[in-house]
Formats: sequence, structure tokens, C-alpha cells
Amino acid sequence: MPMVHEDQDRHKGFTRRVLMLTCGKAALLSALVGRMYYLQVVEAEKYTTLAEDNRINLRLLPPRRGKILDRFGLELANNQQNFRVVVVREQTPDLTVTLDALSKLIHLSEHDYKRILRDVKRKRAFVPVTVKDNLRWDQVSSIEVNSADLPGASIEVGETRFYPYGADMSHVLGYVSSVSERELTGDPLLELPGFRIGKSGVEKYHDSDMRGKAGTSEFEVNAYGRVIRELSRNEGGSGREMILTVDAGLQTFVQQRLMSEQSAASVVIDIENGDVLAMGSVPSYDPSAFNLGLSNKQWNGLINNPLTPLTNKAIAGTYAPGSTFKMIVALAAMKEGIGAHSHPVYCPGFMKLGNARFHCWKRGGHGTVNMIEGLQHSCDVFFYDVARRVGVDKIAEMANKFGLGHKVGIDLPGERSGVIPTKAWKLANIGEPWQGGETLVTSIGQGFVLTTPLQLAVMVARIASGGKKVMPRLTRGYREDGKSVAYGVDAFEDLGIPQEHMRMIHQGMDAVSNNPRGTAYKYRLKEEGWELAGKTGTAQVRRITLAERQAGVFKNEDLPWRRRDHGLFVAYAPVHNPRYACAVIVEHGGGSKSAAPIARDILRETQRRDPARAAAISFGTEIKVNDVAGDS
Repeated sequence: MPMVHEDQDRHKGFTRRVLMLTCGKAALLSALVGRMYYLQVVEAEKYTTLAEDNRINLRLLPPRRGKILDRFGLELANNQQNFRVVVVREQTPDLTVTLDALSKLIHLSEHDYKRILRDVKRKRAFVPVTVKDNLRWDQVSSIEVNSADLPGASIEVGETRFYPYGADMSHVLGYVSSVSERELTGDPLLELPGFRIGKSGVEKYHDSDMRGKAGTSEFEVNAYGRVIRELSRNEGGSGREMILTVDAGLQTFVQQRLMSEQSAASVVIDIENGDVLAMGSVPSYDPSAFNLGLSNKQWNGLINNPLTPLTNKAIAGTYAPGSTFKMIVALAAMKEGIGAHSHPVYCPGFMKLGNARFHCWKRGGHGTVNMIEGLQHSCDVFFYDVARRVGVDKIAEMANKFGLGHKVGIDLPGERSGVIPTKAWKLANIGEPWQGGETLVTSIGQGFVLTTPLQLAVMVARIASGGKKVMPRLTRGYREDGKSVAYGVDAFEDLGIPQEHMRMIHQGMDAVSNNPRGTAYKYRLKEEGWELAGKTGTAQVRRITLAERQAGVFKNEDLPWRRRDHGLFVAYAPVHNPRYACAVIVEHGGGSKSAAPIARDILRETQRRDPARAAAISFGTEIKVNDVAGDS
């Protein structure tokens, strides 16, 4: 009997263990089923999304940058096909061997090697790394022919910015280059490899308009992120084509004419609407070089060049205007009741103020002159006298009306405001009271007075227009989706200058160029109906000592180039029906004799081409210029 009871107890224990094990398995199975239900039903949408994100990658495609056109539709900046060779690390047994083989077909510098190896380490093994771009067709052919010996290397096709007019347009157009770290704004477009943005000129001012809208490409990838196939593609939208006021032919002429000097600048403006027809600055640079890639030596050569080729001197170069400022002093004097004929001044060659002598440029003096004659002969003593009576603050007030002492608002980045001093300005900036002698020096455009060539061109345009507030502009409109849109221009407001006063200034400038006794008579335009009215200017870069003046041996041409005076000339044409205004500055040109013939030649070519009246791009819609926001 004991054996029977033991068997029964053993059977009961076994049954309990089986039951417990069965219950445990059932519980585990229930938990597994519940978890699967949760993942596949309750959380189905979430994990479907995660799976799709893992399977499909969305990649941005860089848009086509908008072109830049001149007023007649000529392309000033466009996009050209760009061939580049790339290498994929995982596809080559030995990257160094592949690069060495490539170096026998295309030049690879030590810097290129270091850059490539650095990029390869930063990127995943299957991501292409650019070895060299902007390849010539013969280089592309060589690489393709030798592809069997170049494992991992292949040719890709992209686009690069091209400037057909090269250095002639560089200061107007600017250039594009790679995005620097400080320029990243969170826009994913800026983070695309090889993406370029405007760095100066029109390229920078209208950068956001010309970028366009990025496209997208959907790729199917595996778990490692490697592309399997492209599922869809949206090319995005090209950027706007910006249409400038510039006449490319005139711009080329101006730039080439300025190149007769080491450093110079010029601006030509259409008086009627403010269109900047040409804007030259010398020396210049090739904007395409920034796309091709500048070496450290080339970059240092540009930034360390004492002639500052990267600076647009037309808007950012500030110079004492010299005697070109005398029209402003004359207008301020007439406003205060000092008439052109009723105020003769005797010029013995100097004026005494206290114990100081302020000399006229003509040692023997001009004798008795009135205002028109004072402009014609550029008599310093006459303007010393009227400036002393008017005062520097009244002169500054008139100068501000004519665009001096503040930015005129050109649609380019980098414009400088210059300086038109007042008593308050000196006290605030230098901490000293104004001196009477400084008013005399200001009257001939010296001392603290600083202007840009653009400001001087605007000043002359406002004079030639009879006292209208001419505002310069560089952009006429744009093209987008096949439509041309013009930027509207409001009628220029009147500056409130009596026409009698303006006629006196016109007569004085006419006499400068067309009276045999005028200071610029030898530089006049002889073509009938094309005559110009102008004003000479010489800006000292150093003060002539008494000993030098008495010795009379320190002529500009005898001095080192950097110690010579600047030469200036401002003018408008034609005299009897003004349409074009021009300003020229020649750094260390030795006086106006360097600038006047350049201005004459520019105004002759401008009238010959007559870009204001020639057939230009016709526009459809017109919008007000104030409604258009430039990216400055």
C-alpha cells in the first residue's frame, strides 16, 4: 500500500508542475500576442511611418541661379555646365592609388590631396567626394577613357557661375562663392555641398531673388542608407533673372578707358530716371576666379594689393572733392543773397585770415571775378570769401540736398556715406570747436569733406536736371516665369532751388568747358550738339609746405605716385538738353588734367551709343520700386 500512495503523490506533483508550466507558457504566449497586437495594430501607423522614413530619403536639389542681364538683354552672368570628377571610397581598393592615377590626368596639388582625404574621413564610405571640378572637355575624355584604371572615380555634371564680361563687370556684378559657417541661417539649401551665394555686388544684393526654389528627389535606400533607386523628382524653380540699367557696351568702354590709370573710378547716370548706365572701378578682378577656386597666394594677392582691386571705388572710395564742390558753395551763397553778378571779389592769389594765408591755385591771382567767372577759372579766393560770409553749416545744408554727406541709396551693398562737416559734427567727432580757417578749406572741397564718385555723379545729375532730386538705381526689373516686370520710378521731387540760381551754375559749368579761358576748355567736346558742361577738381593728398611753395620745384609729376594729388572731373551733356551726368576720380593723377579727358571720352561714347534712347527690354507689369525689397 505504501507504494501505491507514493505513486499517487508523484502523479499529483507531476500534474501540478505540468499545469503550472502550461499556465506559464500560456501567459507568455498571451503577453507575446498582446505585444504583437500592440505593435501591429495599436502602434501600426507610428511604425509604418518609421519604416517608410528608413526606406525613403528626401534629398534637396539645388535650383538654377537666375541670370543677370543688361538693359538690352545681354547676359552679364549666367550658368555653364560644369564637369567634375568624384571618388567613392568603398568602390576603390586603395584611395591613394586612385588619386595618384588621377593626378597623371589632371593636376592635383598637395592642398587638393589634403582636402580630399579630409572629406573622405568625414563622409560615409559610399558618399561621393569631389576631387576636382571645372574640368575641361579633354580632361573629362581622358578620365572616361582610363576609367578601368580608376576604380571608384567617375564624372558628374553640375553648373557653375560664369561672367562673360570678366573684370569689366566685376564691381557691378560681384561674385558668388561657397557658404561660410557664419552665413548659415538654418536654410537647408545653404548646407548643400557646393552651393554658392552672392558675396558682393548685384549677386549679393539680389541673392535671395536669384537663388530660386530648391527641388526634391526621393530615393529608396537600404538599411545602411545606400541609394537603391530614385522614386520621384521635382526640379524646383529657377531664380529670377535680374535686369540692370547698365549698358554692357558702355560699361566695357568706361572700364577700359579707366585702365589707362593705376587707380580710378567713374559713374555715368541717366538724368531723367536715375539709371546707372556704367560704373567703373580700376583695378578690377575676374569674378569667375572665385568659382574656379582661388589659391591662398591668389587670395592674398588680392587682399594685400595696395590698390584694393576688391573695392568698388565708385561707391566705397571716399575722396576730397576738390573744386568740384564749388557749385555747392555757390548755391549756398545765392540762397543767402550773394548774387552771381552783385558780389565781385578781388583775387590777388591769396586771402589772409588772422595770421594765416590761404592761397589760390593761381599764384598771381585772377583779379576781380564774379560767381560765374569764379567757377570758370576755379578761383579759390572767390569761394573763400563767399564761404566765410555764408558759414559752414549753410554750405553743409546745401550739400546734403545734392546727395553729399549721406548714402544716396544705390541698390548695391557696401556704399559709404562720405563726410560733409558742420560745427556740431566736428565737436561730436573730434571734440574741438570749429575754426574759421576750416570753413575756407571746406569751400574748395578739402579738409574734412569726403565724397564718393557716385555721390558726385548724383550731385551733377541734380544740377543738370534743374534741381530735381535724381535718385540712382542699378536694377530696372526682373524676369520670372516668362514675364518681365519693371520696377517703377516715382517722379523726382523738386529740391526747391530757384531756377535763376540753377541757370547761374549751368552758365558757370558751361564756361569751364566751352569758354577759351575756362579751366577745361582743352578737354571740351567739339562735336556740335554734344558739348559738355563740367567742373575740374584737384584734391591734395598732402599739404604743400611754405618752403616747397617758395621753391616751386615740387610739381606733381616730380613726386612719388602716392604723394601726387587726386584728379577729379564732373560733367553733364549735352549742354542745352542735359541727359547724361558723369563723374571721374583718378587717384594720384596729379590733378584734373588726368580726369577731364577720361570724362570727355566717356560722355562722347555715351552720346554716340545713346543708351537712354536705344531700344531696350520691353516690360509688361510695372511695380513701384519702393515695393521691391533688395537683399542688402
